[in-house]
Amino acid sequence: MGKNNKWMVEPGKFFREKMLKIGTIMPMPDIQDKMPKRSFLPGVIASKLPFSMSKIGDLKKIFHAGDDSQMGKMIDDALMECERSPSVGETKRCVSSIEDMIDFSTLVLGRNIVVRTTENTKGSKGDILIGSVKGINGGKVMKLVSCHQSLFPYLVYYCHSVSKVRIYEADILDPNSKAKINRGVAICHVDTSAWGANYGAFMALGSGPGKIEVCHWIFENDMAWTIAD
Repeated sequence: MGKNNKWMVEPGKFFREKMLKIGTIMPMPDIQDKMPKRSFLPGVIASKLPFSMSKIGDLKKIFHAGDDSQMGKMIDDALMECERSPSVGETKRCVSSIEDMIDFSTLVLGRNIVVRTTENTKGSKGDILIGSVKGINGGKVMKLVSCHQSLFPYLVYYCHSVSKVRIYEADILDPNSKAKINRGVAICHVDTSAWGANYGAFMALGSGPGKIEVCHWIFENDMAWTIAD
């Protein structure tokens, strides 16, 4: 991100851990899923599709995607992201079935796991009031597997391990009526020392790598796998 993009980070996209306490009023970004609605293919079918850069021609034929078409570019981009080398200490995999996602998550975290995500999209793009907050695993620093959708003809998730995080579940209330409207899952990255100095979080929060923790909500249809509480 360039130096002048400070104001382009959506309010509430990143926040500090101390905001996660009863009575905090804060903006919530747009957490709605912007991807087209798609489904996982059944595992037996997904496993037979040529999902790799080396067989990209075959994959494009299956989806009738010309190289210059939007669909062709989408397949290129997704596969490149899936096959790039992991960053230091990261384990990553693109998964095209729920079976694959569970296999990968158990590989990283062991067998006793649960999946968490924010309950709905209420509160998006407005101010929210934080109600009761619970630290997962007693608020200890832990590791999770984070899964985000890729733009692809069928449902594919990019999953990767993230270490040194604290995870919170928070009741999200309407600031006027005080009624509970959502239950949010927030991830706080405790160690940001390897992040780039121009990263949007530092622009928004006014700090730098390794100096602060950075928190964000889990957006709609993204998933965080953790060891069971």
